[in-house]
Amino acid sequence: MSAPPQIIELVTRFDNYYERYKSLSYNETQVRREFIDPFFKALGWDVDNTQAFDDRYKEVIHEDAIKVSGKTKAPDYSFRIGGVRKFFVEAKKPAVNLKENPEPAYQLRRYAWSAKLPLSILTDFEEFTVFDCTKKPSPSDKSSMGRIEYYTYRDYIEKWDEIESKYSKRSILTGKFDDLADSLVNRKGGRGTAGIDDAFLTEIEEWRDILAKNIALRNNELSVRELNLAVQKIIDRIIFLRICEDRGIEEYGQLKKKAEGKEIYENLKDLFIYADEKYNSGLFHFRKEDWMEEPDILTLSLKIDDKILKQILSHLYYPESPYEFSVFPADILGQVYEQFLGKVIRLTESHQAKIEEKPEVKKAGGVYYTPTYIVDYIVRNTVGRLVEGKTPDEVSEIKILDPACGSGSFLIGAYQYLLDWHISWYMEKLVPLIKEGKTATDREVQKLLPVKPVPKKKGKKKNRHAGIDYDFPIYQMSETDWRLTSEEKKRILLNNIFGVDIDQQAVEVTKLSLLLKVLEGEKGERISKQLTITQERVLPSLHENIKCGNSLIGLDIYENIPSTLDNEEDLYRINPFDWNSGFPEVFEKGGFDAVIGNPPYVRQELLKGQKEYFKDRYEVYHGSADLYAYFIEKGISLLKENGQFSYIVANKWMRANYGKPLRAWLSKKPIEEIIDFGDLPVFKKATTYPCILRVSKGAPKQRFKVVQVATLDFSDLSQYVKENGHSINQDSLDDNGWSLVDQNTRLLLDKLMKSGVPLGEYVEKKIYYGIKTGLNEAFVIGETTKDRLIAEDPKNAEVIKPFLAGREIKRYIDLKPQQYLILFEKGWTNKNSGNIKNKWIWLKEKYPSIANHLEPFTKDGESRYDKGDYWWELRSCDYYREFEEEKILYAEIATTGQFTLDNNGLYSDTTSYIMGSNSLYLLGILNSRLWTFMFSNVSSIIRGGFFRWKRQYMENLPVYPIDSSNPEDMAKHNKMVQLVKQMLELNKKLDNSKLGIEKEMIQRRIEATDAEINRLVYHLYDLNEEEIKIMEMK
Repeated sequence: MSAPPQIIELVTRFDNYYERYKSLSYNETQVRREFIDPFFKALGWDVDNTQAFDDRYKEVIHEDAIKVSGKTKAPDYSFRIGGVRKFFVEAKKPAVNLKENPEPAYQLRRYAWSAKLPLSILTDFEEFTVFDCTKKPSPSDKSSMGRIEYYTYRDYIEKWDEIESKYSKRSILTGKFDDLADSLVNRKGGRGTAGIDDAFLTEIEEWRDILAKNIALRNNELSVRELNLAVQKIIDRIIFLRICEDRGIEEYGQLKKKAEGKEIYENLKDLFIYADEKYNSGLFHFRKEDWMEEPDILTLSLKIDDKILKQILSHLYYPESPYEFSVFPADILGQVYEQFLGKVIRLTESHQAKIEEKPEVKKAGGVYYTPTYIVDYIVRNTVGRLVEGKTPDEVSEIKILDPACGSGSFLIGAYQYLLDWHISWYMEKLVPLIKEGKTATDREVQKLLPVKPVPKKKGKKKNRHAGIDYDFPIYQMSETDWRLTSEEKKRILLNNIFGVDIDQQAVEVTKLSLLLKVLEGEKGERISKQLTITQERVLPSLHENIKCGNSLIGLDIYENIPSTLDNEEDLYRINPFDWNSGFPEVFEKGGFDAVIGNPPYVRQELLKGQKEYFKDRYEVYHGSADLYAYFIEKGISLLKENGQFSYIVANKWMRANYGKPLRAWLSKKPIEEIIDFGDLPVFKKATTYPCILRVSKGAPKQRFKVVQVATLDFSDLSQYVKENGHSINQDSLDDNGWSLVDQNTRLLLDKLMKSGVPLGEYVEKKIYYGIKTGLNEAFVIGETTKDRLIAEDPKNAEVIKPFLAGREIKRYIDLKPQQYLILFEKGWTNKNSGNIKNKWIWLKEKYPSIANHLEPFTKDGESRYDKGDYWWELRSCDYYREFEEEKILYAEIATTGQFTLDNNGLYSDTTSYIMGSNSLYLLGILNSRLWTFMFSNVSSIIRGGFFRWKRQYMENLPVYPIDSSNPEDMAKHNKMVQLVKQMLELNKKLDNSKLGIEKEMIQRRIEATDAEINRLVYHLYDLNEEEIKIMEMK
């Protein structure tokens, strides 16, 4: 498309009066109004909000520029779709040389990097510069750092198509802009490409390290708990005040000023005490007050060296700091803190501080923050359902809980949803009355107010849930911009949001995040006015809403303390919690309305001292169950009637043995929805196989919704669920394993499961694991070592066995082992050595070469927990002889069945199984598409589309039994045997062939034979054309 007339006119005018526009007197406001605004209007953006959207959904936000020491504290424009930021535009007057001056580029990149926006634009109309903002900005960067496109006003007409295709509103809606942004985010490597979350995490981890070491050094009376809490409190307070500065709530630079003199911590304490008077909140709480938790008497008495605090505070400001806290996305702090809380401070015997990863985090491979789109989906489908058709007064009664709140991501999501819902409701119902001139005392208005204005009574303390003295719960910023008052935001928070976490530091972080959310959008002048008028401090105390304790273990553990709890420290770590006394007002009314979250993934082996308790009190108990199973039962039990429950948890419970009690328990509950993400990487840097489980409290339902997510490449999860979901009958769920397939697939599977005898029965239960040595470095050897050992002593061949790894086993192949196993089975030494006392000396005399090979591994061999009578023996195994027999071998980890025949006495490792059968008929069925189809619907997928072909899933699948007295059956059997022999022979030929064209011809014959076997298997199981189509589509 050619440039539109308005662009041609703008370019012509700028060119005609170039000198005037380039003069120092022509300012930024003028160029925005006369050139930049019209330029983006021509790109399709509603710059003036002609559609009269309220502030949350305006396409273009003209930021209130907060000027501090001549520096702007917010970008000039924020361009958005559906309220979601897409890019910033920073405007400068034309007198500024954008191509050569590094400061404007650094300023823009700080804004965009801090806001996690991959692309943003710097312009003075004369120049239009696009920056890659994924790289951490530095004040020493050149003006060209990150610059990916540069235009002058003379390019606009000729290159309009190019500009419009990337930065117009249309380009956003068609996804072209996002494709460009994603290409920058997803590229590998590159200097300085750390995101704001990773960079800020590194920053505060460094603060923790230097603070912990210095506080431990200067305050040697502190316990490790006191040290952890003190360090956390100081970091939280610094972050809170610094964010308030950039938002214009606090005086800019006050923290930096405190770092300029001596006795910095004394100066900081004065600031903290001032903040206590102003904010309340528990974050700063130094004196005893009614309705409040115990005050902080710890941190005011600390000694901290000036150099430590100077190092932290002096690097938090422009230009040294790359962070622009005014544009921090709401979820960034939670993401950073979630990782931060994965480590703790330990004290050595000499009272030196060390930072260590928590054992449960180390075992899990890290901390995984729930993506925002998952939080939003769960909140919308729980809280969103609860508020439908209600008034703010009725919504006040809704109680929302995250029982493992961590850094608070779900509670922040729920709180934001309620804030948005309230402002929308008020704009629809209340604003028209305000515009008519109605006051808060008018009866028509009072019906709409959630809290009725009440007069203050002198000398009488106010209840924390009593009426708050204000007129309207909203105020007007502009014609279309109405906002909730801070009083209303506090009321919603105190009424609706509740959380529990076992970690005191996590509780503090959740409170911090929620309190910052209360202050979002507030200005210093308005807060000062509130303090003057209401005499109330700015923030609420959340000590009654966010509690520290163990959501799963109550005070009744003290009645019969498990024997596995060794000492007082174990009980402190377990931190029992009583729900009824913790939230009495909630349980007086029957419980919580919504329970949401992402419970911890703690493996059962780390649940020391807790299993006995769980066994006695949880119906879902299983000795191998992960912690999240108990969180599911507890979460649902905390609901009131018709309440809504939704977690994101691992999906393994649906098929694993340990999930059987949980499946049985859930099958009696009204399941609303299961969204299974399979092996998709929902969590960054982790493979967790997650699913969203949603359940309500009430009578079981007949059907519930299921979605098996095939890709994360969607713009909206709700829309994906709507388009790809199906329902299944709850009665069809099998306690032995849940399959979430659609009705047609379910009917086919039901038919197949009745079509034969279970494989376990067919092979007389002879399905065995491969061999676990516990020390492969010693017992598994290569061809060269094997040849050397046998050459040195031929009798060594008696105890050296051909050995395969599971990955070497493929369909129908002729197995050729590359490794060998030194096999002394449990009991072998005693059986063969007689009464000789020193068994090792005997072994060295009997098999000197092998003993010499094994001797360097003595220490590791002895430390194995699963060895034989002596360290050189393998553990007890009842089926060693089965490896010597003719058998079927198969790989444990594979996308499709990988079965083959062995008649050479091969042994195999733990990534494989053997089957005590040499039936070629069975081998053909096992390698068929039908068998993979059946297996994939009873097993769990792992990353990369692989399955674990475990015995527990295999042994129940049906094998069609041949009736030897039935000629038709025998004909099918013989045909299968012939085809499988052919496959084995063809694969052997393929392996031996050295000519490319010959290999191609053999491969074509293999494919044709394989297809014939599949057709024969379909015939055996009596599949019709429609059923074959269903199976092959899967």
